Amino acid sequence: MLDRMEEFNGDKWIEEFEAITKDAERVQRESLRKILEDNGSAEYLQSLGLNGRTDPESYKACVPLVTHKELEPYIQRIVDGDSSPILTGKPITTISLSSGTTQGKPKFVPFNEELMETTVQIYKTSFAFRNREFPVGNGKALQFIYSSKQFKTKGGLAAGTATTNVFRSSQYKKTMKALQTPCCSPDEVIFGPDFHQSLYCHLLCGLIFREEIQLISSTFAHSLLHAFRTFEQVWEELCADIRTGVLSNRITVPSIRTAMSKLLKPNPEQADLIYEKCSGLSNWCGLIPEIFPNVKYIYGIMTGSMEPYLKKLRQYAGEVPLMSADYGSSEGWIGANINPKLPPELATYVVLPNIGYFEFLPLSENTGDQDQDKTEPTFLCVDSKPVGLTEVKIGEEYEIIVTNFAGLYRYRLGDVVTIVGFHNSTPELKFVYRRNLLLTINIDKNTEKDLQLSVEEAAKVLAGEKLEVVDFTSLVDVSTEPGHYVIFWELNGEGSEEVLRECCNRLDQSFVDAGYVSSRKVNTIGALELRIVRRGTFQKILDHFLALGAAVSQFKTPRYVGPTNGMVLQILCSNVVKSYFSTAFK
Repeated sequence: MLDRMEEFNGDKWIEEFEAITKDAERVQRESLRKILEDNGSAEYLQSLGLNGRTDPESYKACVPLVTHKELEPYIQRIVDGDSSPILTGKPITTISLSSGTTQGKPKFVPFNEELMETTVQIYKTSFAFRNREFPVGNGKALQFIYSSKQFKTKGGLAAGTATTNVFRSSQYKKTMKALQTPCCSPDEVIFGPDFHQSLYCHLLCGLIFREEIQLISSTFAHSLLHAFRTFEQVWEELCADIRTGVLSNRITVPSIRTAMSKLLKPNPEQADLIYEKCSGLSNWCGLIPEIFPNVKYIYGIMTGSMEPYLKKLRQYAGEVPLMSADYGSSEGWIGANINPKLPPELATYVVLPNIGYFEFLPLSENTGDQDQDKTEPTFLCVDSKPVGLTEVKIGEEYEIIVTNFAGLYRYRLGDVVTIVGFHNSTPELKFVYRRNLLLTINIDKNTEKDLQLSVEEAAKVLAGEKLEVVDFTSLVDVSTEPGHYVIFWELNGEGSEEVLRECCNRLDQSFVDAGYVSSRKVNTIGALELRIVRRGTFQKILDHFLALGAAVSQFKTPRYVGPTNGMVLQILCSNVVKSYFSTAFK
């Protein structure tokens, strides 16, 4: 399949990684110097009085910490076609859209060739470490990747989600080929205009090449789980396609039908084998190794808001290891997962000191502005000044501040991480939570992780009825006095009144934050409310974001529905079938 398997030298990439992490402080100074030299003519930097200086001390003294809100007017001018050096020396020709699941609408973020190069560096570095532990043969990857349409902005720039910009890059295809794991699906499927048709064909391609599949991946665990939940519904139809060599009439996009017809040939023996294997499974346990006997691992972002999907994903995966992908965002990459044997819940990331300039804002326990607009990172607990990459302390929590090669300077990412150690002289960190995803009414502070743990604890009550939580989200309801938490659950079946009331109480009891517990006891926070929504409600939320132009590859279920996410709240509230209030603190 590949003529030149020697194209990728994992040992060389590991050696380079070890070299840059041994002298991280020097590499950081060089990275900042390069960024400021390349972009010294930018209006934004000129206005701050750097006057050509590129040292970290001058940079920190002149350039303020910002959020997207402060940079938005500059980015909007770029989007509208102003080609003068606004944020970068060279004109920005491509714009990335964030997923929009946090704030209710996507953010525009500059994207350039330098960011694509850092993407390739991260991919190759982590693959080198992965391949050392789990070597893949010269096979194919079943990749559930989808590209939303790129469109032209008012000023003629190409715009698309960050994943779309990556997948459309020729560098990405070359990289995947060099890593000996080309996607088993043709481009027409990846770039198809209808997500549901693309997903069906990804599954079909996986079955056609089932013995060649070495790994299964997607950007997020949510996409992986969605794919195999869909497989449960359509597997018999997929078998019929393979048996007859005729593509299902559910596929109506001409380019996809043409591409798939070149791959699909009648194979009744294969169809019968797959049918027999699927029929023999109990509750779909071990589906993946049964159907794809040579798969080495399953790969995607599995930390943070993706952790709740791991239990169900492990049911499909059986003994096949789950592996969390690298740590980044629409704004750029942060670190690589170089410990692939760690389960996703324990995944850590080593910061690459040459892909940007990084600072870390220490967090303390002081609560800050309770009424802050939740669409930007909540300025809770800021303690003193940011510290450099090599100055962080093990065990401490920080918010990441990024300076990248695409016009973001001292940009508050909004992610909170904890430092778990050092690899050579660069920190190894663990993602903790998004600062703007915080349930708070009074003196309580419950993070996305606290919400997840509470849902996991309450979901144990469902086990006796063989029910599970398909997905969940939350909001703070202050329309009544006192305000209270509302948790939305979608279940895979009908739960009894008794069980769901107990789930509601268990949810309330499982928030162990001292501020929450004390407020509940004196009723300054009201009884927690559990709302059960119809089957398919979270699919409607996904469809809503797809209609906004998001790519399913980039979709994350919003764990907190804030005031800017009105449409999501409308979908949730219009699909509530049952509601329960906790009696736990009475």
